[in-house]
Amino acid sequence: MGNPISKALMLGAAATMGSLVSAQAAKLEDWQWWHQPAASPGAQAIIDFDIYTFWFIIPITIFVMFLLAYVMIRFRAGANAEPSKTTHNTAIEVVWTLAPVAILVALAIPSFQLLTAQFNPPEEPSVTIKATGYQWYWGFEYQDAEITFDSRPIGSPVIAGSEEAAQAERVALGKTDLTEYPRLLAVDNEVVVPVGKVIRVLVTAGDVIHNFALPAFGLKMDGYPGRINEVFFQPMKEGLFYGQCSELCGKFHAYMPIGIRVVSQDAYDTWIAAAQEDVEDANRALMASIEAQKKSVEVAGN
Repeated sequence: MGNPISKALMLGAAATMGSLVSAQAAKLEDWQWWHQPAASPGAQAIIDFDIYTFWFIIPITIFVMFLLAYVMIRFRAGANAEPSKTTHNTAIEVVWTLAPVAILVALAIPSFQLLTAQFNPPEEPSVTIKATGYQWYWGFEYQDAEITFDSRPIGSPVIAGSEEAAQAERVALGKTDLTEYPRLLAVDNEVVVPVGKVIRVLVTAGDVIHNFALPAFGLKMDGYPGRINEVFFQPMKEGLFYGQCSELCGKFHAYMPIGIRVVSQDAYDTWIAAAQEDVEDANRALMASIEAQKKSVEVAGN
């Protein structure tokens, strides 16, 4: 599935990320000025293209600033009492026509390749999840299993009603660690997906326009009521990743986070089997298993 250009782009990005396999919680950071670390080939391809465009933007900016400074000094009124009557210069006109065309072509070709890759997964998706935006939470449906649940923000006094109630939510769910479950990003039920597999997300909305955005995976797709849009990602790291609704959707728009937990295939299979009976119990069991693995690694490290 997908054309050779998109496959090459994704595989190249995957090779760039080859060493990025450690578990982590990816989220926004204070004073962050660059992209979040990529957790999928698609996100890495976006970052690579961003860096590529800088090789055009920076020289052009410097060149234009130099021209402005040169013109202001060389052709100022004090140095040119008699204004120039020059109206045409064929060589300059040819250059300033052909140079921008060449630059735009150099930017357009990889841009179209990236766009094609984003909508053509390198292989058939292993998991399909329908994400429905509501005011102000997300509903998820696993299309290949009988699993449906809502994902709501936790730990927010605005939503919970008070600081005490917000903290009680965190304690009840075992999510008191603000490093792993940060303010305004933590949710009660994360989406669980297997590492290394292509995931298809069907994005829609139940009331107004929402947007399913998760920077670490290079995801950003509008959800419209009565319409379904498709987006794909292939997580290459295990860990907990956060995003948010990125379409202004009402007064609690800022309290509509997205949480995706990437786990091993074995852990995913265990979670899927348990979640078909009870999602919350399956999540607690998965969290307990992850914590046990962390402690085991810490003990082994000592």
